Amino acid sequence: MSRRDLIKGVAAAGAAACPGVAPADASGAPGGLPRCRPEEAGVASAGLLGFLDAVEQKVGGLHSFMLVRQGKVAAEGYWKPYGPRYPHMLFSLSKSFTSTAIGQAIGDSLLSLDDTVLSFFPDRAPVNPDANLRAMRIRHLLTMTTGHDQDTIDRTTRATEGDWVRAFLSIPVEHAPGSKFVYNSGATYMLSAILQKITGKRLLDYLRPRLFGPLGITGMTWQTCPKGINTGGWGLSVKTEDIARFGLLYLHKGVWRGRRLVPEAWVTAATSKQVPNGDDPNSDWAQGYGYQFWRCRHNAYRGDGAFGQYCIVMPEHDAVMAITSGVADMQAVLNAIWDNLLHRMGSPALPGPDEKTLAERLKTLEVASPDGASLAPDTTRVDGRTYRLEQNDRKIVAASFSVKAGRVTMTLTNDRGEHPLVCGMADWVRGTTALEGEPPAKIATRGAWTSDDTLMMKVCFYETPFERTITVKFSGEDVTITWKDNVGFGPTEGPTLKGKAVA
Repeated sequence: MSRRDLIKGVAAAGAAACPGVAPADASGAPGGLPRCRPEEAGVASAGLLGFLDAVEQKVGGLHSFMLVRQGKVAAEGYWKPYGPRYPHMLFSLSKSFTSTAIGQAIGDSLLSLDDTVLSFFPDRAPVNPDANLRAMRIRHLLTMTTGHDQDTIDRTTRATEGDWVRAFLSIPVEHAPGSKFVYNSGATYMLSAILQKITGKRLLDYLRPRLFGPLGITGMTWQTCPKGINTGGWGLSVKTEDIARFGLLYLHKGVWRGRRLVPEAWVTAATSKQVPNGDDPNSDWAQGYGYQFWRCRHNAYRGDGAFGQYCIVMPEHDAVMAITSGVADMQAVLNAIWDNLLHRMGSPALPGPDEKTLAERLKTLEVASPDGASLAPDTTRVDGRTYRLEQNDRKIVAASFSVKAGRVTMTLTNDRGEHPLVCGMADWVRGTTALEGEPPAKIATRGAWTSDDTLMMKVCFYETPFERTITVKFSGEDVTITWKDNVGFGPTEGPTLKGKAVA
């Protein structure tokens, strides 16, 4: 699945009590989580400062975090242009929500862990299914032990006529189910398909009154397959506080504000080690796997998604950490939590100088933007000019530029029309772009002239993990445009676009 497809998918799915902390209704949902000073919740501000230092100096790429302890938000931060009002693509953190729906359905006696997968789709099965496929059960989908040698997602989503269920069932099952852990997003999609089959409702609609509504989560979206089934293993977008609410529900064994939403037995089983997945004592990806939840070191557990989307539950510390980001090293983020926060959570303490420093720090968090001048010494040679570009695989044929006070607009033209990118030179400018395809993706852009002839722009697709750095170099009548993405499932370097001025 390409980055372009993912951005298009999320766009389609979209069709003061404590200094420095957002107010209680910052999530936009009713009944926001209560806020307090870090020390009031027994969290040392020095530990939070250490966490920020670690992720900013050694990792980079965080978009938001929210630490909840003893039921209150002890600290939260958003790297501008990301913010508490904006949903964020979760990738595989979606799996833990899918698991929750299965747990609720089992609690309602709609299905069981030992139901076979084929029993739900007899009309989509191969003519002569082999013994391994016949033996595959819901518990194997949940624990990523379907018997496949590798993730089925690519083969499933390439299905002809968009029938992902039939495609999954046609993939050879090389091993006996239950015998081998292989991370498998196709398996989670099948859980969503099964739930829709037995309830007649999409996963999102099934969870709306049973989970999202009671938790006060609004504005969530979930991608669907060509047949209208929510993707299950990815595609859910919610806000940072929504992730924290979900973690609190699990921390409290399935009870939310006195109301049971998930069976306690399911919470215990889903977050326990059901299968081994490695033996590295220093890796949080080798501590065991439950029902779409990962076990962590320090007796914690989590749901997580590609490029750093986390819901981390720390029962021994009565704490939940929600994080969204766009990082390549996901282990480094967890290390920053373990190394800086665990030993700094204890009894309530008096405020100190670190608390004020933290409050000021949280107010100024921002994605790193290019350093340089807001205005080049001579923009007349750029303003109003159009450059005809050499042939490239993105089919971009022209680039034109407009320079106004505090703004530079670069308009790229391809076979689908013109795509202006408005870049703030002193602040972030929000907008949309259809350069990657329809419907448009939401972006925020900020830039600077890093030299007399070079413009650099940072583009944040602020409801996703993705950021793009674009460099435009002017030389006489020539222009060269390059870009690099922060993360991706494939190459992160864009094509080099070269052109000559025509106007």
